[in-house]
Amino acid sequence: MDVAVTHWINSWSGLSSVLDTCVIALTQAGVPLLVLFVALQWWSRQDRDHVRHACVACGLTFLLGLGANQIIIAFFQRLRPYELGVTHLIIDRSTDASFPSDHATATFAIAFCLLAAGLNRRALFALAAAILISLSRVYVGTHYVSDLLGGAAMAAIATVVVRFLYRKDTKLDRAVTSIL
Repeated sequence: MDVAVTHWINSWSGLSSVLDTCVIALTQAGVPLLVLFVALQWWSRQDRDHVRHACVACGLTFLLGLGANQIIIAFFQRLRPYELGVTHLIIDRSTDASFPSDHATATFAIAFCLLAAGLNRRALFALAAAILISLSRVYVGTHYVSDLLGGAAMAAIATVVVRFLYRKDTKLDRAVTSIL
């Protein structure tokens, strides 16, 4: 089923040069733009300390999730779908393993962290962005759908770990969130 859904999503690529261009732009710029979105929240006037705590937690979750992915990739070398003829690739080849998706981990880490912080409107925006950015990776031919699910699961685990370890209103939190 994973191969069938992956192939179906990827089969839409190449049909419209305009759509391909938009999706390629999303897959390349989506993560940095979502990180910028979080960074800009730092200057929020509304519930400043809480939002700043969430921003730091997003960064920690992002880094923990991506770091954990590197450990998984070291032991689990899943070939990319284009290497097995499942998809056709419309961007440059990736040099690392397919599972889990770093794009999915990074974007869902931000979305889940904002959701866990109770910043629901921001979380909804980030969740929509995470879904679109993640699906763009299948569209361009570089990931299976299960790679995205693995990345989202890693983001959820990282969110729980950071939420447990990085507490609000601690001495460290107050020092970090008072910067700027």
